[in-house]
Amino acid sequence: MSQDIISLEVQSRDVLGKAVKHLRKDGLVPAVIHDHGKASLSVMGDYGTMLKTYQKAGRHHPVELTANGKKFTTLIKTATFEPKKNTLTHIVFNAVGRNETVDAVVPLRARYDEENESSPAERASLLVLTHTDSVTVEATPANLPDFIEYDAEKLVEVGDSITVADLIVPAKVTIMTDPETSVASVYEPSAIAAANDAAGGDAEAGDEDSVESEHESTAEEGTQADEIRPGGKKEFEGNDQGRDPQKQ
Repeated sequence: MSQDIISLEVQSRDVLGKAVKHLRKDGLVPAVIHDHGKASLSVMGDYGTMLKTYQKAGRHHPVELTANGKKFTTLIKTATFEPKKNTLTHIVFNAVGRNETVDAVVPLRARYDEENESSPAERASLLVLTHTDSVTVEATPANLPDFIEYDAEKLVEVGDSITVADLIVPAKVTIMTDPETSVASVYEPSAIAAANDAAGGDAEAGDEDSVESEHESTAEEGTQADEIRPGGKKEFEGNDQGRDPQKQ
């Protein structure tokens, strides 16, 4: 559980709709704050600062936002990126109460023994495929973790797997994702290679024996509806562009 405070100051904006492209040319990122059914607040901020905030906060770490002298505790609902240049174009913030229970998407991380940086299966030259890299959790803003771990030392032989039910969940955090969702599994490399050969070099994890992979993005572009839709507790399940904040 991280107690780091992420602060961001933004300015109000009158430019809306397609005209925001001029803001982007000036190095600004348009954003909107949804506040529990109240009128949405249109804001903007410096590109570099907004991008760093998103990279650090993701969609799970509270952002202490200041707009026109008013302070909000927020979570990022969505962050939209221009596909070709991978540049940040829009952010939607949801204001939350400090004692309010909210939903947020939290990344997963493998936990290894202190002496190792890989699982027993990988040390034995087997292949470990990751199927799920994040889960939806429910907690108060102060209790939202920066990541949730799973014990990778349990991945030893072909067929071993980790599911959401096996995650090491911090206190005061509830996992909302289906507990049977696969997180990681162990495979024989030759099986993947054979599937790749059969597919003419285009096989993906899963082709050898219906192995499911969940890397496909379900992203949707930010729209004008985001500008006017009031916020609320359950609005944190919206998708961003599938970017890992740590890889921006």
